[in-house]
Amino acid sequence: MRIAVVGTGYVGLVAGTCFAESGNSVVCVDIDQAKIEGLKRGVVPIYEPGLEELLARNVRDGRLSFTTSYAEGIARAEVVFIAVGTPPGEDGSADLKYVLSAAREIGRHITGYVVIVDKSTVPVGTAQKVAAAAREFAQHPFDVVSNPEFLKEGAAIDDFLKPDRVVIGADSKRAAEIMEELYAPFVRTGNPILQMDIASAELTKYAANAMLATRISFMNEIANICLRVGANIDNVRKGIGSDARIGSRFLFAGVGYGGSCFPKDVQAIVRTAAELGYDFQILKAVEAVNERQKRLLVELVQQHFGPDLRGKRFAVWGLAFKPNTDDMREAPAIVVIEGLLAAGARVTAYDPEAMDECRKRHLGDRIEYAEVPMAALDGADALVLVTEWNEFRRPDFEAVKSALKTPVVFDGRNIYPRATLERLGFTYYGIGC
Repeated sequence: MRIAVVGTGYVGLVAGTCFAESGNSVVCVDIDQAKIEGLKRGVVPIYEPGLEELLARNVRDGRLSFTTSYAEGIARAEVVFIAVGTPPGEDGSADLKYVLSAAREIGRHITGYVVIVDKSTVPVGTAQKVAAAAREFAQHPFDVVSNPEFLKEGAAIDDFLKPDRVVIGADSKRAAEIMEELYAPFVRTGNPILQMDIASAELTKYAANAMLATRISFMNEIANICLRVGANIDNVRKGIGSDARIGSRFLFAGVGYGGSCFPKDVQAIVRTAAELGYDFQILKAVEAVNERQKRLLVELVQQHFGPDLRGKRFAVWGLAFKPNTDDMREAPAIVVIEGLLAAGARVTAYDPEAMDECRKRHLGDRIEYAEVPMAALDGADALVLVTEWNEFRRPDFEAVKSALKTPVVFDGRNIYPRATLERLGFTYYGIGC
């Protein structure tokens, strides 16, 4: 099938590459000339395990190409995906200007019947707006479909190639059949393609992320109770996770969620509800809990060392909002480090992938960066772990203790066994354990 993908951000690049991998002819369109030129040379602008190799293979084999020209990208396309950004506005609502601009350009350049697919995360009612925008210029018939993405950063390739479900919102039988044919190779093991109305599909993505965010904030609240009563959140997690009605996933306490999806989508659904005259109280609380949780590690540091941290230096392991990505959007590490700096401390940080991102877009030269994890520890007053990269899980604790000025660990993801560290002479602070 001939596919065009408008937008070469995280979703667009993964989708375009994976569609090409399944044998389709894919053109990715983006107005960013520098990004497109880089992609033509094989320079992938994001870190996602497996993406660079997959992209290079499909470019080499002629199934995947890149352009800044809508005319070139959309000519003869049968399906056109809109995968541009929907950043939150000041009021938390999703900003659709890029989506609607793309829709107008698609309408202007289609050369025959196409299915226009909303792949970007958009609020209910967006498909109608996309159709109206495309109709301003379209000289050929088209249908608009909602096809939300459910990709986890760090596992996006596997999620796309082996989805646990595909959601398609369509009001046209013709468009629905084309989408089902397109996705058939990805669900050969029997996972469902869920056909539904457009509004339900648009709401499904927000509802899924809101539910996952709610589970995280709920467990963080329970962890904070554990701190006060002497309970262990890991035991509580196992106790409730074994209940089949609850399950064990997304029940890990920590320093809060971040990234490009959960914070933005929670805000957007709260705003959508408000526009409909509904007060979404649970999600307001989820958001408030998450913002408070990001400050918890700094509070623990100040409980131990005192409120004035001048003259102290802390090693921070982990900058990305989660492992296996360089994404620092809404990352808890930013709040943690900002809090330490505000209290007068110095920070030396290490992250396997996100340090360039941190330098360029977030903390700049306000902190120091280590080339390897152990270098960050040298002479630091404590280790503050924020992101649970695999390489941090089993360090040489004797070497860690020798490198630190004082053997104190603040474990923001509960990946270290308290008993082991205390036996080795560490003072250990976890989240609810």
